[in-house]
Amino acid sequence: MPTYRDEVVVLRTHKLGEADRIVTMLSRRHGKVRAVAKGVRRTSSRFGARLEPFMVADVQLYQGRTLDIVQQAESLGSYGAPIAADYDSYTAAHAMVETADRLNEAEATPQQYLLLVGGLRTLSLGGHAPRSVLDSYLLRAMALSGWAPALDACARCGAEGPHDWFVAQLGGSVCGECAPAGSARVRPETRQLLRALIAGEWEVVDAATEHASAAASGLVAAYTQYHLERGIRSLSHLSHLETRR
Repeated sequence: MPTYRDEVVVLRTHKLGEADRIVTMLSRRHGKVRAVAKGVRRTSSRFGARLEPFMVADVQLYQGRTLDIVQQAESLGSYGAPIAADYDSYTAAHAMVETADRLNEAEATPQQYLLLVGGLRTLSLGGHAPRSVLDSYLLRAMALSGWAPALDACARCGAEGPHDWFVAQLGGSVCGECAPAGSARVRPETRQLLRALIAGEWEVVDAATEHASAAASGLVAAYTQYHLERGIRSLSHLSHLETRR
């Protein structure tokens, strides 16, 4: 059909000409969509503010040859302003949408869309540390893409755990026999936190020590970037983020 409707979350935008923008969106039913929003940079635009990064909208699009065209946009979630008001949340949100953009190059699922919307909503509410929200999102997004890290049995030989080493290149936790020299050693509290992050157990996440949170964040970043086969630019700005509020 040349015209279709869908729910979308805006990942990024680029200027086009004097008044237009190219908007990259993750949609609920049509995967990743790139479309032209005509005239949205004019102050008189009816829906320019609804097509900013981190915003969730119900859009009507016309299917074009190379780029679709946005015909209508109605706001479903205005998360941009509260996220932009807090630097840590803003930086974490950028890492989330960049990851979503990379993960869904070929084909997206409704679960990936809902996960990203939920993560942005949580950031906008400010109830949890932004870095913890990001780490939880990254682990869940990787799991939905078929790259869930092993956190109990050895990722290489299958030996029952828990194990004290974590190797991103091997798929997560590994036993002492399989761990290469120089592998990262993981404390029990960090293992528990990784399980809580992927399960969404926020009572455990919020109660974690600063050391465990920092260690988990490092492992999550290494694991995500290894399996994406390229770095996430936004993660380079996250080293200073507080892991606790």
